[in-house]
Amino acid sequence: MTDTMDLLAYEKQLWAQQIEFIAGIDEVGRGCLFGDVVAAAVILPRGFVLEGINDSKKLTEKKREQLYNQIVESAITYHISCVPSQVVDRLNIKQAARLAMRKAVEGLNIKPEHLLVDAETIDLPISQQAIIKGDASSQSIAAASILAKVTRDRLCKEEWDEQYPQYQLAKHKGYGTKLHNELILQHGPSPMHRKTFLKKLLGDELDQIWETLYAKTGD
Repeated sequence: MTDTMDLLAYEKQLWAQQIEFIAGIDEVGRGCLFGDVVAAAVILPRGFVLEGINDSKKLTEKKREQLYNQIVESAITYHISCVPSQVVDRLNIKQAARLAMRKAVEGLNIKPEHLLVDAETIDLPISQQAIIKGDASSQSIAAASILAKVTRDRLCKEEWDEQYPQYQLAKHKGYGTKLHNELILQHGPSPMHRKTFLKKLLGDELDQIWETLYAKTGD
């Protein structure tokens, strides 16, 4: 496990410059075939240390849930934002992820003085750093990663799986697993699948499938 104190290097440099409100920002769901891309922004108190925090992908589900609760209870402010699959298709996934992150920052109750962002820049007039593998390098970004990951997983298990049980979303969380691909081929895509992500899987049949789907749903 990464030493938590190693994850405070960026924050300590900013605190030394008397910058108090540092927001960590990250998103999840970028590579999914189904559903929203989810982003979180969080400002933690100066000097706060969250034991056991790490990149959300390296933690167990139980540990993520535990840390989620600690982050929510301890944060000065946080906000979670979702951008739906239709917007992903319209903008492309990179721009949709950036939009989700911007909306997460804009939703904070306190305006941050500086942003630490996982491998991205955000279209806001706020001082910021894009940090490669930031969720494994900064406690603030790791905390945002956990908030976003737990939120999206809960949507998959508690809302979307009930809405579209034929895709077994609770098992694969919308990623392009063998099971998910087989279920898409068996049932066709849902309105929440990302059309632009399914071209390789469905090929020339995609447009016809989509046309039939939306004729049935009336969307």
